[in-house]
Amino acid sequence: MTATRRRGQRLDDAILDATWQVLQEAGYARLTFEAVAARAGTSRPVLNRRWLTRAELALAAMERAAPPVVAAPDTGSLRSDLVELLRQAVNGFGAVRGEVLAGLLAETARDPDATAAVRAWIARSTTGDTMAAILAGAAERGEIRTADVPARVLRLPFDLVRNEAIRYGLPVADDAIASIVDDVVLPLVGHTCGERPAAAPPPG
Repeated sequence: MTATRRRGQRLDDAILDATWQVLQEAGYARLTFEAVAARAGTSRPVLNRRWLTRAELALAAMERAAPPVVAAPDTGSLRSDLVELLRQAVNGFGAVRGEVLAGLLAETARDPDATAAVRAWIARSTTGDTMAAILAGAAERGEIRTADVPARVLRLPFDLVRNEAIRYGLPVADDAIASIVDDVVLPLVGHTCGERPAAAPPPG
């Protein structure tokens, strides 16, 4: 019996599923086109027509398996929203995601293609839209005067928690998330928006 030939999205999905399985089992360091092709039941030239580097392949598989989508929390407090936002972001990384990013960052030191792939992934996954929605809610509640802040400020919480995960591993501790919010994000938002939102109360 002849196997049905896969094309288009079905073939792409099979390849990305196989890539994700290899990443989970062996990690980024042992990810190869040959291993993925064998797992997906296809050939390396088929993979190379779609992804030129293993960095691009790994990031595509990661986005398919665990897309970096974070919903804007609405707890009624800017600080609580920010803490919950970063907790969601950490949960979205997953253990494999942290390892993949660490491997990719190590590869950027010697591979410009990996550098370009990681930069493109960061641009896609850190749009700042969620942070903008949180600040808009805080402005409506009167916690801050304006939600009009530079794009770099909107991206900063994600950048900081991603760096924490890559540098120190997962999971990111709650006290680290609280420090990012209280010591960096809230003071910066307060400076940018004209007043300092309330941080966490001191322990009793």
